[in-house]
Amino acid sequence: QVQLVESGGGLVQAGGSLRLSCVASGRFYNINAMAWYRQPPGKERELVAQINSGGTTNYGSSVKGRFAISRDNAKNTAYLQMNSLNAEDTAVYYCNVRVLVSSVGRPTDYWGQGTQVTVSS
Repeated sequence: QVQLVESGGGLVQAGGSLRLSCVASGRFYNINAMAWYRQPPGKERELVAQINSGGTTNYGSSVKGRFAISRDNAKNTAYLQMNSLNAEDTAVYYCNVRVLVSSVGRPTDYWGQGTQVTVSS
């Protein structure tokens, strides 16, 4: 099993910044992709940012130029630096990792419990 622990959420004023962290632990062979999703109140979950094992990144259109995803492979950790936050960024943010549990087989997705980010206007 893989466990994900998220941290860094909280309340911030519009225009401010936050940094989220997601640490993966447990028994697995390799982490392929790491990503952040978010679910605003009353809306569906959406991709915020994704980074693969080679460092290639992909961002949701609403966060491009403001958010930056990174990862530390040695620490099995993903980060999301969020700048110029606005009220529309208010959501529960979820960490997602796609791992190979063993050297053979197909990747498996795991999700964190979520961390609340609230931006006051």
